[in-house]
Amino acid sequence: MLSRGFSAFRRPQPPREIPAGQYYETGFPVLTYGPTERVSQADWKFTIDLGEGGFKSWTWDDLMAMPQTDIHTDIHCVTKWSMLDSDWKGVDLDVFFEQAGLGEDIAEDYLMIRSFGGYTTNLPVADVRGGKAYIVHEFDGEPITPEHGGPVRMIVPHLYFWKSAKWVENIRFMDEDAPGFWEANGYHMYGDPWKEQRYWGD
Repeated sequence: MLSRGFSAFRRPQPPREIPAGQYYETGFPVLTYGPTERVSQADWKFTIDLGEGGFKSWTWDDLMAMPQTDIHTDIHCVTKWSMLDSDWKGVDLDVFFEQAGLGEDIAEDYLMIRSFGGYTTNLPVADVRGGKAYIVHEFDGEPITPEHGGPVRMIVPHLYFWKSAKWVENIRFMDEDAPGFWEANGYHMYGDPWKEQRYWGD
């Protein structure tokens, strides 16, 4: 016989399908390895390393002056929670590439994202183009809190959420794929939630 206390732990059912192995989360859990970075808007700067072409950087004021996009999306964490219908505001990464003078054909196939605090994660260039990745500064109509990666984080909603780096600071391009922080510690190099690509060998 089930007690009332036991029934209180039943998780809500998702309104639509979520990836296998995930549970539906109505909140927004805070999961961070290491301390929460505290970066002020005045100190925040985002830079793309252009190799021999130098660097292109943007300040907070530059970010606010760029074309803004409202993003309504689901997100899936490798720790097995999924949050549906989340709302963000920010700038399509393609806009940064355009302002950096990068055309449709970026020579390199991969890039590494670096955060304030040193966290890194790798991504194929093809997975951040065409409206697949954003540099965001609002969540649910409010500034993103430091615990969730504010003042500015990246989101790549079609991949597990560790690929959506908090406190984003820098992009550099790579000719060959290379692991970032979690990838070097056993997480999958790509991270497709619909294929349950959580760890090496998945």
